[in-house]
Amino acid sequence: MPGAEQSIIVNVPVEVLFSVIVDYERYPEFLKDCAGVRVLDREDSMVTVEYTLDLIKKVTYVICLTENEPTGVSWTLVRSNLMKSNEGGWELIDRGDGTTKAIYRLDVGVGRFVPRSIVDRLTKTTLPATLKAFKQRAEQHHG
Repeated sequence: MPGAEQSIIVNVPVEVLFSVIVDYERYPEFLKDCAGVRVLDREDSMVTVEYTLDLIKKVTYVICLTENEPTGVSWTLVRSNLMKSNEGGWELIDRGDGTTKAIYRLDVGVGRFVPRSIVDRLTKTTLPATLKAFKQRAEQHHG
């Protein structure tokens, strides 16, 4: 799957949005397809997290995240029941006026027997919804 990228302006300072992004275990509270999150290991700025998503089919994967406080987070796949690769990240840009430009990048590789509907849902539906959900969560908790 080719990489996908989207950006959004969030009406909170960069540190606030970063704190929402790295609060992994709360994702099921505001991300529709996220059924569960478990932090497996944390060492300084490296975090290993297991996610369970409900996307037509249950998808479980573990990624290793690198936190670059407060300007972003990047990740790479450790293992998955469905994905061959999953790399991406958040780039957070302080706009100097109390708002943040958030750029979200995602590049997922799946096996050839994975239905196209799951890949499409990840990029065309879930990605924009994810950005809106993070924006709403950060603005509600900051406001």
